[in-house]
Formats: sequence, C-alpha cells, structure tokens
Amino acid sequence: MAPGDGHAPDPIASGAPGSGALAGIRVVEAGLLVQGPQASATLAEWGAEVVKVELPGFGDPSRWLPIGPDEPRSAYFESCNRGKRSLTLDLRRPGGRDVMLDLVDRADVLISNFTPGTMEGWGLGYAEVSARNPRLVYAAGSTYGALGPDAPTPGADLSGQAAGGLVSTTGTTGGAAGPVGATIADHIGAQNLVAGVLAALVARGRTGLGQAVTTSLVGGQIWAQAAEYTACLVSGRPAGPADRGHPLVPTLYGVFPTADGAIALVGVAGRARRRFFELIGHPDLEERFPQPLYWADTKAALFPLLDEVFRTDTTAGWCDRLGAAGVRCAPVRDHAAVVADPGVWENGYLVQADGPDGPVPVVAVPVGFSGTPARPDGHVPSLGEHTDRILAELGYPPDQVDQLRRDGVV
Repeated sequence: MAPGDGHAPDPIASGAPGSGALAGIRVVEAGLLVQGPQASATLAEWGAEVVKVELPGFGDPSRWLPIGPDEPRSAYFESCNRGKRSLTLDLRRPGGRDVMLDLVDRADVLISNFTPGTMEGWGLGYAEVSARNPRLVYAAGSTYGALGPDAPTPGADLSGQAAGGLVSTTGTTGGAAGPVGATIADHIGAQNLVAGVLAALVARGRTGLGQAVTTSLVGGQIWAQAAEYTACLVSGRPAGPADRGHPLVPTLYGVFPTADGAIALVGVAGRARRRFFELIGHPDLEERFPQPLYWADTKAALFPLLDEVFRTDTTAGWCDRLGAAGVRCAPVRDHAAVVADPGVWENGYLVQADGPDGPVPVVAVPVGFSGTPARPDGHVPSLGEHTDRILAELGYPPDQVDQLRRDGVV
C-alpha cells in the first residue's frame, strides 16, 4: 500500500487544498533556519502539503531572529515557512520518535538539515524509516556533507560561504573579504535539496522505491562556482577576489560608481568596444587599450579611468544612453528599489498572497508553470498551531494527546 492509502483523513494531505505541480505529494519537514525549511517551502508553493515538525516551547530557531529591535517578527521564519502546518514534537524522546514514525509512514518526502548522525541517534535514520516506508524520499541537508572528517561539525550559511571558497572571492585585491549579503549558501543548499527530491520522486515513479538524498552547504558552494573551481583544477591557482567584476571574464565587465549610485557594465568586447568608448566620449581609450582581452593588469589601469567617466552622470542617465546603443548594463539597486519595480511584480517574483487577515506581500519562488500555477500562501503558522488536529488525524485520542503533552513530547 502506498503511503497515505487507506487512511482517512490523511494527517498531511488534510492541509491546504491540493493544487499545483506537486498536488498530492506529502512532505514532513524537520528543518532548521533556511536550508531545510526553504526546500520544503518551495515544494509547498508548487502544491505539496507540508507538515513542519518543531521543538515544543522553542520551535525553529529562525523564529528567534527578529527583523530589528522594533520589529519582533522574523523575516527568516516568515519567508521560509508560509503555507505549512506546524506540529510540535520532541524527537529526542521515544514518544516523539513514535509519533514521527507514524507521520512519515504516510509521507512521500522527509526533509531535515540536522548535523549528520543526529536523526540516526534518535532512531529516525534512513535505515529505520525506509524499512517502514520504502517509498519515502529521505532528503538530508548538512553543512559539510555526510562523509569526511568535517561531517559532524555544526555550521550555518557563513560556514558554507567561508569553507566553500566564496568569501575568498569577495572584495578587491588587498582589501578585506566578507560574506555575500544574503544567506546564499543556505539558499543554494535548499535548491539542491529540491532538485534531489524531485529527481528521486521521478525515479520512484519508475521503481516504486524511494531513496536517500543528501547535499550540503559546502558542496552547493563548490557546484555554484564550478567554472572557478575548474579553472583552479586546470591552473593550480585560486580565482582570487572579484575586483568589482570577475577574474575569469577578461573584458569590460564590472561595477562602476555614478553620480548617484553605481552601474554594472555587463561585458563589452569585440567591435562593441569602439562604440562604447565613443559613446562615453573617450575614443582614445581604444588605442590605449587595444588588447583583445582585458586581464587583471589591464583592468587595474583602465577601470579608474572609467570610474571618473561614469561619475559624470546618474545611473539612470548612463543606463538610458548605454541601453539605447545596445551596450548591456544594469543599475545597481537596493532592495527598496527592486520592490518598487513594477516588472518584479508582473513576473510574480513578489506577489500579494492570501493571509489570515487579508493579502500580504511575499517573496515567491521565481518559477512559472503554464498548466499548474504555483500557490503562494501568506499564512505563517504559529508554533504548534496544528498539533492537536494532526495528532487527531493520526488517530491519537484526546487523552493520549494530553498525556503526550504532560510528558513533554508535544
């Protein structure tokens, strides 16, 4: 019998009405912060029903990362947990393990991102769970990977950025390096988990069996920098700092200050170079820098000259002039400027989703489906909001739920 068959009502599928590409797929998430939660949030937006398992009395640690001193809400929790149902469950206790096994018996996917060995220590490793539900896709994210000497080392997004080599590419030569201003290692790790889950579900359609899926923050950073690591493998040299552009792109490619901000010049090469130099009023630069490729030494001499040129007009002015001439460029925008862009809303990157008190603006998964539209949800569950209902759907009578609560299991 497939998970969920013969059970009515189903404790997972009793959530939001099924719609979207993943309608009918049932996910249990025991995730923390971003990697696991964002992976299941993507699946939820595409139609899967997700039950989020959280520690009683505390919940996902991201609940405790407020936006600011005057705004107690958590941007991390709200962005990664919309549209889920929250079940409080202490997996460290035998009673919590038993409830979890009852839950995943009827699931298609289990997602977690604890330090490797944690779920196994609780009796919830792949071997134990798959023995009960062979169709389950067991997706486990981590910081350093499931194998190797660093596997048991705890970490977070900054660990992935630093140990994965990304931080070494930020900043300028001789300047201080720093992390990217987003939880990019977590995000890439989440999307790799999503890709692994979807591939395993496709394979299950052929074989009838689930499997374990693993990925990590460090592994995601290495894959995201595949070109840079390939260059290192070939040359024996690390890429080094980006220096406002990219060391592997030997052309006019970089960020330059303007009169009121900055502009990104997105590659000017070949015959376009003469047109560019004429447009900015310095045709002489083509003669001074005739090299077919602009490597680091050439950029070091040319870029300061371009800095002075670009400072003579605004970002919008340069974008208009360069764009009209067919030169690829983009304004350097902050988040507020992006939010004000109507195109961002037209493309559905930001949407007004249904919330408990009316429409709320949310960040949506940037993937469109022509036949099975995504379903952004504006409801953010409170801690344990759905515990009693989910346990009732699993068949636990009220007196047993009360006992679980007295025992600190839920």
